[in-house]
Amino acid sequence: MNYSFASHLDCPKCHSVFSVDSIHQLCHCGYPLLVKYHLQELKNRLTKDEVSNRKDFSLWRYHELLPVLDENHVVTLGEGFTPLIKTENIGHCYSIKNLFMKDEGIIPTGSFKARGASVGVSKAKELGVRTLAMPTNGNAGGAWALYSSRAGIEAYVVMPKDAPYVTRVEVSIAGAHLYLIDGLISDAGKTVARLVCENEFYDASTLKEPYRIEGKKTMGYEIAEQLNWNLPDVILYPTGGGVGIIGIYKALLELKELGWITGKLPRLVAVQSEGCAPIVKAWKERKKESEFWEKSSTKAFGINVPKAIGDFLVLEALYETNGYAISVSEESIQKSQRQAAELEGNFICPEGAATFAAAYELRKRNWIKEDETVVCLNTGQGIKYPDLFSAELPLLRKGENIVI
Repeated sequence: MNYSFASHLDCPKCHSVFSVDSIHQLCHCGYPLLVKYHLQELKNRLTKDEVSNRKDFSLWRYHELLPVLDENHVVTLGEGFTPLIKTENIGHCYSIKNLFMKDEGIIPTGSFKARGASVGVSKAKELGVRTLAMPTNGNAGGAWALYSSRAGIEAYVVMPKDAPYVTRVEVSIAGAHLYLIDGLISDAGKTVARLVCENEFYDASTLKEPYRIEGKKTMGYEIAEQLNWNLPDVILYPTGGGVGIIGIYKALLELKELGWITGKLPRLVAVQSEGCAPIVKAWKERKKESEFWEKSSTKAFGINVPKAIGDFLVLEALYETNGYAISVSEESIQKSQRQAAELEGNFICPEGAATFAAAYELRKRNWIKEDETVVCLNTGQGIKYPDLFSAELPLLRKGENIVI
């Protein structure tokens, strides 16, 4: 049987078709391309039970639904199949009986970006890419730099000067060419665009290559499989570039066409910070695309994206699933980080904490019901943001007792 059932690339705007055997970036109309698969053929050749019985507990257990045609081109560090943990203590506080966290913090490189990097770099390797370039808010740069080094691909990475220090170290130690810019990820993107144009590098920017999303969508496959091919009622996702929520929605549609899941799809929730909420504003206004968010700012650095190239796909996922877009305060994000650590023993990233803050708010509004099954995505480790919290600690002299 084929290792991959990838069929072609399709433009969701103008529906132009491109081959998966050659390099393509954006469609000629300027919109992202999505990978399509021979799902009806695969439906007759593979069952969900066969997948569940596989011993490969990386995202490559779903290789038929991934775009790499030859297994020899796979670049992997064992990423994927992260735990789906019931957070009973927080759920009790929120009055949500079945509150779960999909914990991407334990994946290689410490964030969900490893999923996109593994599949994106693997496909780049298969296509013969020698050098790639990308803008990043931090974690994606670290992941793509490390996976590129494993694949023997040269990487150029541009990130805002305020990006988390740990992610800068990741990129640097991987041997990539790292540049800091005095601005936002949108400014980094402009620099990368010029670099790509002048040097004919492969553009690994969010959704400017079609394969990062294929790695991210495996979160959707895993959630369904980990719930015995049943679906939660709600999935909350921290939304910057939006690739994760687009990918999860794509995965659910593919699973439904395969007949591996039935019933209504989960209501998808895009979570943003009050300091950068272009998707929320567009959703409230029932628009199909967002507007550039001026002077964006949030300590949840991964969702500090003032304008996402795939915003129309995020909004489509929300509208089609009767979902929601919500912004939360910086204070509520920090509070949720503390709650996760104190009540669940998990130091989650601020982006992941934003989804818990949103779940709390949506439960108060009764949009989330008490008995519904709810999944919050924690997209990375809190320890990758060491400057967000400080601890004032007592200093003992030698021999001094601790007074209770």
